[in-house]
Amino acid sequence: MTKFKTLINQLSNKGYEVVKANLIENNAEKSVLLLETVRKENPDDEVLMKKLKVSANAYYALRSRLNQKIEEFLVQQLESPRTDIFKKVLMINEIIFTKPKDIAIATLKKLEKELIRYDLSNELTTVYKSLKKLTIHSPNHFHYSQLYNRHIAYMLALDKAEDMLAVYFKKYGDYLLTGSETSQLELTLMKKEMSNVSSLYQSHRLFVYNSCIHVFHRLFVDEVEELDDETPTEDLLQENEKILSSYRMDSIYFHMNTVFDFLWLSYYDHYKVYRKVENYYNDLNLRSPQLLSNFHLFTFPSNFLILKMKRALRMNIEGELHQQNISLYDEKNVNKADVPQYYISVIYNALSAYYDNDYKSATKELTILVNDVSWKKYPNAMLEARILLVFIHYIARDMEQVKLASTSIQRQIRVIGREYCQIAFTFNQLLKTAMNDLKRNKADKVKELVGLLNIMQPTHFSPLKLVKIDEKLVQRLISSVATFA
Repeated sequence: MTKFKTLINQLSNKGYEVVKANLIENNAEKSVLLLETVRKENPDDEVLMKKLKVSANAYYALRSRLNQKIEEFLVQQLESPRTDIFKKVLMINEIIFTKPKDIAIATLKKLEKELIRYDLSNELTTVYKSLKKLTIHSPNHFHYSQLYNRHIAYMLALDKAEDMLAVYFKKYGDYLLTGSETSQLELTLMKKEMSNVSSLYQSHRLFVYNSCIHVFHRLFVDEVEELDDETPTEDLLQENEKILSSYRMDSIYFHMNTVFDFLWLSYYDHYKVYRKVENYYNDLNLRSPQLLSNFHLFTFPSNFLILKMKRALRMNIEGELHQQNISLYDEKNVNKADVPQYYISVIYNALSAYYDNDYKSATKELTILVNDVSWKKYPNAMLEARILLVFIHYIARDMEQVKLASTSIQRQIRVIGREYCQIAFTFNQLLKTAMNDLKRNKADKVKELVGLLNIMQPTHFSPLKLVKIDEKLVQRLISSVATFA
């Protein structure tokens, strides 16, 4: 709620009236009421739901849409002065050919200051190239030649940093689904290389890009204690917050606020400061459709879904996720070529449906997943998805589907090797025990296997660890198949 209110308060009075007028024009009466109430008062979510006379799911959907409308308006405001600058850059040749040299140089130097203010490095190289030519008979020629060369090198370093960001998070997807030590080492080496690139220049942008990897790596890859010579994670996040707030007219930084809100959320979740998790969760949840669709080059967005599921399990509200997802993620388009992100998205949707007792939707999601993707790189991920599918079929008492899949799962465990898929093997043993009504001491064996599963700590993302095995489920597993309800 805090971030949502802050976003509304960022609007100037004129901007507020423009957004309100657009909503009125589109007959969005409830959105207008929500906007007015948050702008003028400081109500909590419960008060707003009562005032709007809507359910929790409808309320969060309404907030999400209004949040998006305001963000779109603010981005347009950011782009407005930048557009004027771009037009001036396009007119450089016209200035050179039609204006006296002194006036052309003065115009370009003024444009240089504006470009530095907005940190538009590509356009600055065009200005320095032109100033270098115009001062060819002047002592300033060497100065602008140096600026041009330095800026070309900086621009290349910036391009490399952006590429490394994208490759790092692509590689992280492989690590998340495999837990491979080789992938972990590659990520660590990429983090060091990014640090080396960012140290070449006193650049706040390189510092921000380096921080994206550095903080993420500490939280999700190499969870060791911070070294004495390293900046503490919280201090690093605060430094980036200052940078982002100092360059409010920068459109990239405007959107990077979402990335760092996600890192703050992950930081507090990592250290189990759940009270502060809630300070970020609700507002980030509203922006999660955009986070999941548009930020894969700057972070690994699907980790938000894992965190969201774990939070729901911790708070015993997992049954609420499915209906919320229908309204919140109706326009989400996951790229199936990005297998790790797609895998987590489907697992999350399937588990959400399962916890809402919508077994048909859950099994449909998982069936499409196991048949849609090539799993050669991720055999463990494929195995756990298939076991999860069998488990939900079993809970739904679709024994025919359970029997059809059981043999191939056993074969896949033998191919991988049980020592390399301990969680999958143990969960499969749990299912086999539950289905065997003739087994002696069935209840004790089920409880023993549940105990083993609870203490296992995988190095990879394990969907089976997101199955809530409470006393109620244990009793269902122990119950005879013949009387299973």
